[in-house]
Amino acid sequence: MLKKVGIIFLLCWGLTSSEPPAATPQPRSETLDFGFVPAGVYETMAYYEPGPIGILFHMVHAFLYVVQPNPFPKDLVVKVAQNKLGSVQAEYQKPENVVLTLQILYYEMGFIVCAALGLLFVLLTPLVGLCFCMCRCCDNCGGEMHQRQRKNAECKRGFFSSLLFATSLFITAGVLCAYVANQNISTQLKGMRKLVNSNMRDLHTFANETPTQIDYLTAQYSTAKYKVISDLNNIGPLLGGKIHEELGKEVLPALDGALNMAGAMRETKEALENVSVSLEILEDASSKLNFNLSLVRSRLNITLNDPVCITEEAAPICASIRSALSQLGISANFSRLPEVDGQLAKVNNVLKTDLSNIVQKGYSSFNDTPNLVKVQTQNVVANVKEMLDDVGTNITKFSKMFPVEDSLSNFTKYISHTQSKIEDYYPQIDQIDFYRWICCIALCCMVVLILAFNFLGLFCGISGYDKHASPTTRGCISNTGGNLLMAGAGFSFIFSWVLMGVVVAAFVVGGNLEKLVCEPFESKQLYEVVDTPYLVNPAWKNFIPGFLYHKPEIDLTAENLYRNCKDNKGIYSALHLDNIFNVTAFLNSSVYTEDVSRAFDGVKVDLSSIVLLESEGRQNLIRFSNTGVGEINYALYLEEVNKNATMVDLLSFSNELEAQTEKLPRGALENALRGHAASIRQIHRQLVVPMEQSMSTLSQSALLLQKTNSDLPLKINNVLNAIDAAQYLISQNASSIVSQETDKYRQRIVGYFKQYTDWVKTSLEMEVAACKPFSNIMDTVEIVACSFIVDSLNSFWFGLGCCAIFLIPSIILSVKLAKFYRRMDTEDVYDDSSVSGTWHFTL
Repeated sequence: MLKKVGIIFLLCWGLTSSEPPAATPQPRSETLDFGFVPAGVYETMAYYEPGPIGILFHMVHAFLYVVQPNPFPKDLVVKVAQNKLGSVQAEYQKPENVVLTLQILYYEMGFIVCAALGLLFVLLTPLVGLCFCMCRCCDNCGGEMHQRQRKNAECKRGFFSSLLFATSLFITAGVLCAYVANQNISTQLKGMRKLVNSNMRDLHTFANETPTQIDYLTAQYSTAKYKVISDLNNIGPLLGGKIHEELGKEVLPALDGALNMAGAMRETKEALENVSVSLEILEDASSKLNFNLSLVRSRLNITLNDPVCITEEAAPICASIRSALSQLGISANFSRLPEVDGQLAKVNNVLKTDLSNIVQKGYSSFNDTPNLVKVQTQNVVANVKEMLDDVGTNITKFSKMFPVEDSLSNFTKYISHTQSKIEDYYPQIDQIDFYRWICCIALCCMVVLILAFNFLGLFCGISGYDKHASPTTRGCISNTGGNLLMAGAGFSFIFSWVLMGVVVAAFVVGGNLEKLVCEPFESKQLYEVVDTPYLVNPAWKNFIPGFLYHKPEIDLTAENLYRNCKDNKGIYSALHLDNIFNVTAFLNSSVYTEDVSRAFDGVKVDLSSIVLLESEGRQNLIRFSNTGVGEINYALYLEEVNKNATMVDLLSFSNELEAQTEKLPRGALENALRGHAASIRQIHRQLVVPMEQSMSTLSQSALLLQKTNSDLPLKINNVLNAIDAAQYLISQNASSIVSQETDKYRQRIVGYFKQYTDWVKTSLEMEVAACKPFSNIMDTVEIVACSFIVDSLNSFWFGLGCCAIFLIPSIILSVKLAKFYRRMDTEDVYDDSSVSGTWHFTL
């Protein structure tokens, strides 16, 4: 049946599980959200806490450790199993078998010694009891109804009473332990039903949730599919955009250079116009300034001929002014600067062609790359979309090839049938447990009967004892106490060997179960024995895969299976079902990642229709290089504009003139000179300031022209070469970039499938059909077998064994103490007159 279950799981998992194909992770692929696999909730809590009785369990374990301190004999168990299972004829006379037997005896030495002592007890107790009975019948062994008088009689009676009471207490503790252990077995066996039913419900949950989880895994293919479709619909921006981006690293700088050159043309025109206008203004202003300055000089000379200048006081001042008149003249000569009207006319002629518009057409043509890619890959996109539809259809068809629902339905029916069968055994288990309980209670009652005689005997003896009464005149209660003690001793002889026989049998069975099964089960050493290669079958290295799949070399052991299920991993990874169904090939063939890759191998993008610069634009650039703008002597312009407009600063000159005037006596000369200073200021304001502004404009324009048009033919040639190289790249050499970006795009598409397959694999290993119920079943078996039954059984014989052992001192003490309570037939009489202190025996 286990094989059938394994096959059912195989059918379930083979549908969607996979080892994803090896591929380099593509960071370009967006992370897909597949949601959470519907999880089954398992209710079994395979954990047992014994409570207060656990103290008794620990005491028994400690005793068994003293009896058997050796570790679990894994190698010995393996050898025994191999000898039993591997050989047809057991010849124990062989040396290896003799050695093996000696090893077993050595390991079991503690149990053998204890069992031997117990058997000796069983044999000797009834024999000693028989001899004791016969001896007493002959008035020996304390059978004579005569008590010797001793001075320490009271001390002896008290001592024997105390010891018997303490011994009885120990026996009481032992019988209580046995009774509690007996009750615990019955209680836990009833509680076992809850555990069994919980495990069965978990198996139902496992079977019911598995199809839903598998359907969910299959349905999530649509998440990857729709994302692929979305990327296919956006192949223009995604693939074409990347091709555009890569080509743009060379194309865009070339177009930018051409567009910058168009801007340079406009700037050159504006600068030439500024130069032409500024030069015309400066020539006219220079002429006017020269005329006005000449007029001022003449008028100053006439004014300085005033008679006042002959006086001693004014003569030096007038001479100083007269000597400075030569500075009133222009400094720059703009008439010698060449005209730029010819170059300006050529530039204006070049600008009749709108180079910017032509370059923008190149930008527009290049920016249409994504659309070109979209149009030229329509067939590839359509083929891939058709493949995606076929994948969904094939997965659906493939899922219907296996009777998953029927198999799981049969598995559910098997679980229900098994549960029903187990429940059918409950009445038999209850009946057997009842008989067991009755037998154990009977054994306990034997001890209780002896205890009753002991305690009643002590009570009657102590309460009825009169120390002043002679042994022959003791009261009825005291005599009854003594008789009860003797009855207790008699029943001890009758029952103790029976108790010890039961203890020995239970000890040998329960102790070995604890040491050889329960302890290694808990420490998982038992799995190591089961997983020993070639143990079950000499031809099988590992028996589980050999039994399930007939592939014993698969690394699937009972320990790994249990550990994986304990961690609540999926049954797919726990049972290594990937060794049975080649899910890698299934998903490769189902998802068609190779076919998708081959589909994109057919992507051919022709970008030859992209024209970056039309011939008219090229001719326009060539004509611009021939305008002669670069041949203008800009150094000569800059040399003139860097001069001052006048030889002296007119404002400083006028201020100085006024300062000199202040030294002259007031009069007509002073007033005239002040008027000339004002005229000079007016000339500066009206002529020099505008002239300086025009000179500044001329300087800036000259510098701009010099910067823009230096090596102009070389610059234009570089722009044309860059355009030609970019155009060649697009038209003739773009295939490598197209291939490179197509491969990245293909990996992006395939990356979604890889995410799906990785998610399926991870889900199968960790979430789908989590096999926790199977480890729970093993834990439940351990709890029921070891915690419920074996521990309780060991506690029972431990308590009963304590009773049997303490019955020996109980017998001795009861016989000794009975003499002090029973009515004697004869007694010793002491004669005080006797010098020698003799006793007289009287009836």
